[in-house]
Amino acid sequence: RKNAMNRYVNILLVSVLTAAGQATAADYLQAKGSSLAFSGKYQGEAFNGSFPGFSTTLRFDPAKLAGSKLDVNIPLATATTRNADYDTELRGGAFFNSGKFPQARYTAVKFRALGGNRFAADGMLSLRGVSKPVTLNFSWTPGASPVLNGTAVVKRLDFGIGTGDWADVSVIPNEIRINTKVLLQAKPYASHCLSRSASNGQSSSASPCRNTGTRAP
Repeated sequence: RKNAMNRYVNILLVSVLTAAGQATAADYLQAKGSSLAFSGKYQGEAFNGSFPGFSTTLRFDPAKLAGSKLDVNIPLATATTRNADYDTELRGGAFFNSGKFPQARYTAVKFRALGGNRFAADGMLSLRGVSKPVTLNFSWTPGASPVLNGTAVVKRLDFGIGTGDWADVSVIPNEIRINTKVLLQAKPYASHCLSRSASNGQSSSASPCRNTGTRAP
């Protein structure tokens, strides 16, 4: 009976380890040091800005692109060019209108491999009450703390960014370039789920964290 119990415990631990690893291995949260920037030209002069308050969650496995998902939330009131005059106009009604539309969001569930460590996410950008497809091309640096480096082009007039006189593309071109560098860390619930399930003597199928994609309490 003792040997049988030992075999059961070993099988249980292996099952929990496998289930926890499968549920969390490709789930990431944004880490400190990440950036989301935009650039364009105003009357021929280059300008640059950023969204310091953005947040990212990602499920990504280069070998299993079909299950991948990217979700980026962007608080528009944080948009800054570090020029007070530009920033007031940028957050105002003619551009982001952040008082009425406080958040922009980019989501993608369709990913393509471009070769090497290059990929494309064909997603939807929701901005100022308008949703349009936008492709994010990115490189993926794997590891314990992966890094996503991406670029995209947004046509501002598709979203009503720059109304009235600002709609003149000779003043501000229609295409705005987006650059992002997202430092990532694994979601922290994996080890918690493992220790909790093992200490409670639960099987992998009974684990409260199995394939939920949510953090354990």
